[in-house]
Amino acid sequence: MLIREAMVADAEEIAIVHVDCWRTTYKNIISSDFLDKLSYGQRTELWKKNISGDGNYIYVAENNEGKIVGFISGGKRETNQVEDSGDLTAIYILENFQRMGIGKRLIKELFFKFEGLGFKTIFVEVLEDNKSRYIYEAFGAELLKTEKIKMAGAELDLLVYSWKDISPVLL
Repeated sequence: MLIREAMVADAEEIAIVHVDCWRTTYKNIISSDFLDKLSYGQRTELWKKNISGDGNYIYVAENNEGKIVGFISGGKRETNQVEDSGDLTAIYILENFQRMGIGKRLIKELFFKFEGLGFKTIFVEVLEDNKSRYIYEAFGAELLKTEKIKMAGAELDLLVYSWKDISPVLL
């Protein structure tokens, strides 16, 4: 498994992972009608912009055949007003490649970047019903708050976690 920085040429493969993961991760959480309407093309354009954008840090996990099977993104969102902090904005790994340590490797790669940027606190938001949230807890993130959000016509609980010290994750 190779972990590397994303390039604009990766946008289409990242979009496929993104859409496919939404369809498996959020099944029975978000309406199937909404999930069915997700578009690889729209997500490809989104990821081209994300990869090209300043302050966005995106890493991909490639399998032995050179196929992208997961990715992570982060940076500092405009809404984040906490000094010396960053945001883990997305991490998705195809279902067949989960529980193989890829998530840990992706998180470490992003957090090494954050450490180099001088970020002391890292935030991540995740839907309460998303079972992958436990990876954050396993890596020492603490729950800060729960808030209600509207997504795809439903009211859902959003959990906000933070790491006040990322050094244990980097070991």
